[in-house]
Amino acid sequence: MALSKILENLYQKLLSQKTKEKSEQVILWIALASFILHLLVIGLLHFNIISISEPSNLLKNPIAAIYTPFSFILVYEVYLLIYYLPKSTSIYISKQYEIIALIIIRRLFKDLSDLSLSSDWFSIKNDLQFTYDLVASLFLFYLIYLFHIQRTKVYRTIKNSKNHNLSISKFINAKKWMATALVPLLLIIAIYSFINWSTGIFQPVVNNSISFKNINNVFFEQFFNILIIADVILLLFSFFHTDEFHKVIRNSGFIISTILIRISFSVSGIINTILIVSAILFGLLILFIHNKFEKQLAEEIKESNEIEE
Repeated sequence: MALSKILENLYQKLLSQKTKEKSEQVILWIALASFILHLLVIGLLHFNIISISEPSNLLKNPIAAIYTPFSFILVYEVYLLIYYLPKSTSIYISKQYEIIALIIIRRLFKDLSDLSLSSDWFSIKNDLQFTYDLVASLFLFYLIYLFHIQRTKVYRTIKNSKNHNLSISKFINAKKWMATALVPLLLIIAIYSFINWSTGIFQPVVNNSISFKNINNVFFEQFFNILIIADVILLLFSFFHTDEFHKVIRNSGFIISTILIRISFSVSGIINTILIVSAILFGLLILFIHNKFEKQLAEEIKESNEIEE
């Protein structure tokens, strides 16, 4: 009981509505300050007031400065993902999709700063990447919209048995503990990644710092590794709550979708885009078929109740 109370207190301190609102305000101010600072550094470099040997492309074009505040906003989106984990599995998954879509939007700002406006558009790697990301961002936006529609559909008759309610309560507590553990991990990875990122911008050749090519993977590649482990643990916990076939398939499908997103960080170009789109499309189809199962079961329960009456 004492351990449960400690965990509940930690959960309330780290993931309460009040903490979420405070975190939002802090991140927005940090994002604004980082944007101004990034622009200032670009300006100082442009006028040769300061000098950096072999500066990153992020310090050569003012458009690229948008990349920095977007990065902080994305970290807050990850916090929201953790925040919604105990509340709703479907919202938690949709947050994963929103994050990867925002990563592509952020990448568009980098792509814009690298564009080579010429008649050889489709033979220039950076221009092709911009085209892939532009089309993918629109398609992903629509897929996420469809996912939101599907996740709001509820068909099943709610069970009110004592054992069922107890199993739900235990499962929610497990998700709370998992979310509470993920918050400090999020902070540690974010700080470590930020230090490496900063080193990679100002001294890109020193100490094998993160290359500009892989800058989109900073923080998220490591975090999605942890997310996969967390999802598998929650899948195992879900068996204490339900053994219904369609729910097991849905939860397993969501893990596959997360793994596909993680794999996308390991590749670049059109393969990266295809993997991301495939991950969200797969998750959407899994939820769509799951809802078909739920609807059918709801109709069967309704017919059974009418016969009994």
